[in-house]
Amino acid sequence: MFSLWESMVDYLVYGFFGLDATTQKAQALHFFIFDTVKIYILLVAIIFLISFLRTYFNTQKIRTYLQRRSSFTGNILAALFGIITPFCSCSAIPLFLGFMQARIPMGITFSFLISSPMNNEVAIALLFGLFGWKITALYIGFGLLVAILGGYVIGKLKLEHYVLIPVVPMEGELEEVQITLSWQKRLLEAWQNTADIFVKIYLYVLLGVGVGAWIHGYIPTEMIVAYTGENRWYSVPLAVLMGVPMYASAASVMPLIEVLTSKGMLLGTALSLMMAITALSLPEALILKRILHVKLIAIFFGIVALGIMGVGYLFNAIL
Repeated sequence: MFSLWESMVDYLVYGFFGLDATTQKAQALHFFIFDTVKIYILLVAIIFLISFLRTYFNTQKIRTYLQRRSSFTGNILAALFGIITPFCSCSAIPLFLGFMQARIPMGITFSFLISSPMNNEVAIALLFGLFGWKITALYIGFGLLVAILGGYVIGKLKLEHYVLIPVVPMEGELEEVQITLSWQKRLLEAWQNTADIFVKIYLYVLLGVGVGAWIHGYIPTEMIVAYTGENRWYSVPLAVLMGVPMYASAASVMPLIEVLTSKGMLLGTALSLMMAITALSLPEALILKRILHVKLIAIFFGIVALGIMGVGYLFNAIL
C-alpha cells in the first residue's frame, strides 16, 4: 500500500542524505519520515470516512432509542454508539451525564463511557494502518466486549447511591429529532470534522512518532523483550498499571505501540497498555470524582482494568 512512499524514503535517507542503512541514526530517521506521512494519510482518509458515516447518526435519536432499551441490549447499543462518538475519556463525561438525565440505566451509561475513548476513530485508523484489518477487527471486538460486560456488571451492582450530585431527570419521553442533510453538506461537515480533529492531534502524532523513532533506532530489543516479551505472566498487568497514570490520545500512543511490538513486546501486552491509557486515566478519575463516589470510581476502574487484562492475555494466546 505504501511501497512507493517507502522507496522514496529509502532514496531520501540512504541516497540523498547518504546515511548508512545499518546505523541507528539512519533507521530512526527512516522510521520517523516514513511513519509520519503514512499515519497522516491514514488519519485523514479514515477519519473523513467515519465522519461522513456519522452524519447519518443523530445523538438525540440514539439517546431516545437507548432510553427504551432493556439492560443487556442497552449495554450493547451504548458500546456500539461509543465507536461513532469522537470523545476521549474526559470529554465523554458530559454525554455520560446526559444519559443519566434521560433516565438511561447506569450500567448502560458506563458501557458508553468505556467504549467511546477506547474505540474512537483515531485508534481505529491507526490500528488499521499499522497492523491491518484483522488486528483492528479483533481490537474493536474485544474493546466492545469489555465495554458491554463492564457496564453490565456495574449495572447489576446497583450503585446509583454513589452518584454524588443530584441528576435531574428530563421530563417525559425524549422526542426523536429528524435531521436531513444534503450530500454536499454531509461531505462538507465530514471534511470540517476531519480537519478539526487533524489540527488537534497532528502534533501528538509527530511527538509519538518521534519517540517511537528514537526507541526504534536506539533502544535495544533485548531490553524490551526482557520485561514484556516471551509471554511473561506479569507483563499484561504491568502494562495496565503503567497505562493508568498516563493520559495521552491514541494518536500519540499508537506509534509507540508499533515500535514496542516490532522490538519484541507481545501484541496483547502492547494493546493492553494502549487500552489502559485511552480508557482509564487519572484526569478522568479526577473529573468523575466530582460526580461519583470514590468507591464507584474504584469499582469502575477495577472492572475495566480486569477486562483489559483479559483482552491482553487473549491476544497473546491467539497471536
